[in-house]
Amino acid sequence: MTNPSSHSESATTVETLIDQLLADQRRFTAVERFAQKHAQGEVPGLQSHYRDLIPLSTPRPGEQFAFEVDIDRCSGCKGCVTACHALNGLDEDESWRAVGFLVGEAILPLPGKPPTPADSPLASGVYRPTPGNRVIPLQQVVTTACHHCAEPACLFGCPVLAYDKDPVTGIVRHLDDQCIGCSYCILKCPYEVPQYSVKRGIVRKCDMCHGRLAEGEAPACVQACPNEAIRITTVVRSALVTALGQSRGQGQTAGAVWLPDAPAPDYTLPTTRYLSARPNTELKAANHFQVHPSSPHWPLVFMLVWTQVGMGLLIAGTICGRNGRAPASWLALIGYGSFFAGLGASVLHLGQPKKAWRVWLGWRTSWLSREAIALNLLAGLMTPLFPFVTAPVWLPSVTLPGFLTMLFPYYQGLPTGLVPLVLTLATLPAVFAQAMVYADTRRRFWRLATTAPRFLGTTIVTGLAGALAITASPTIAAALLATTLIKLGVEVSVLKHAESDHVPDLELRRSAILQWGVLRPLWATRLVLGLSGGVLIPLAVVLGVTSLDWVIAGAVILMLGELAERCLFFSAVAPNRMPGQPQ
Repeated sequence: MTNPSSHSESATTVETLIDQLLADQRRFTAVERFAQKHAQGEVPGLQSHYRDLIPLSTPRPGEQFAFEVDIDRCSGCKGCVTACHALNGLDEDESWRAVGFLVGEAILPLPGKPPTPADSPLASGVYRPTPGNRVIPLQQVVTTACHHCAEPACLFGCPVLAYDKDPVTGIVRHLDDQCIGCSYCILKCPYEVPQYSVKRGIVRKCDMCHGRLAEGEAPACVQACPNEAIRITTVVRSALVTALGQSRGQGQTAGAVWLPDAPAPDYTLPTTRYLSARPNTELKAANHFQVHPSSPHWPLVFMLVWTQVGMGLLIAGTICGRNGRAPASWLALIGYGSFFAGLGASVLHLGQPKKAWRVWLGWRTSWLSREAIALNLLAGLMTPLFPFVTAPVWLPSVTLPGFLTMLFPYYQGLPTGLVPLVLTLATLPAVFAQAMVYADTRRRFWRLATTAPRFLGTTIVTGLAGALAITASPTIAAALLATTLIKLGVEVSVLKHAESDHVPDLELRRSAILQWGVLRPLWATRLVLGLSGGVLIPLAVVLGVTSLDWVIAGAVILMLGELAERCLFFSAVAPNRMPGQPQ
């Protein structure tokens, strides 16, 4: 007979799966145990050590916090990248810190024959070998993040004031709730620090873990580096301006005071200090000779071309309409539609299109804000003119001058060219603002000397093509032919830099290599369309050997060529970047 007590005792000793799960829940994880010790005052023993890598007080007046990177210590383990990603909760494809490589040669002096100068090449210049010294290959690892510049281009370029530079610490912070996701700060920053988050539709960037610094904690990247290659220091802004200002106009030779093969620091005055005690001759980024096409930015392609085509056609339509030509009103109507379609396409480039109304906030410093204001003012001017300029479309028996005279008896006393003149005067600042948006990024391929003729040329050639389709005038055809050749000449001029060894022309050389190489089909398409619609057909009109149908087809071909040109404008830009990894 079974003893009930023994049966009860054996039953209680049996552990089921549910018992095991409940027991696991009662155990602390490593994170929970760490939090418990921290709450009880049992802080990690390395806390005081990490505090040695950050300032113990806020910067004094005239100073600001800055990163200091010893590239001799950096091993490329990417512990800083991982820690930054984990602490800030970044998206899977998002990174606020990157690791790149510099490659070159190191000079190992023989005893008694030191190289010159005797201090850091990143502080004073390039080492010169002396007879008997041994030269060996050298690779330096560079970790980069936001440089919290003294004159941040991202802050000055943001159209919605989504950036803030702390007046005490000098840290450049991004205000996520203010951002509209236009990504203009990415173009303005020569180091391409801001990162666009597709998931959120905004731009984000490193903020030097300012919350941790405020509590005396080291930033994630500083605390995670096993070699203490990163630390936070303070820099004097006036000394920074003096030191980095010496590199103005030197381009890539500014490695003596900044970082070899990196964007020149005179534009934004980056505060990060890169240190090295290894003598070297000339270091190059590991990806120095690699060029890749940039994003074509399709919404911007259509926005720029359609607004410029619209302005050209509208001006041409009003000029031709002065002589009572009814087709001119159709041309103006197409111009209206093209212009406002371009304005609509611009919103498609935003990650937060519902906040597009904020774009005017940065008008004091941002050319993107000024472009938006100029285009909207032009749209406001076009709107009341719409029923007058397009009247013959709705009333075929009435000419434009007749319609205006019927509505406004005093119109007869006004100059007949007043409307085209007003539209032209309003168009010029709008096109100039569009050109300055890209010229202000300091990218050589987008410099104002070539960007302005490209943009204004699109307005002129398309306007002339529209006028030619109405009048078939040999004079207009000759003007279109000449203007197209000038515009194509400006676009072709960059190709001469394909073999240039001049350091300041490095960006243009990369752009030329792209157009000779991977972008050659697109470049050939643009050239064929431009020559066909802007040269051959106008030449046939001058010679009197073509029909009106061919003239209209030529105008369409020319506009398609302008779309191809604008795609090249974005795809072929190849700015200087921070040292990266070979791909």
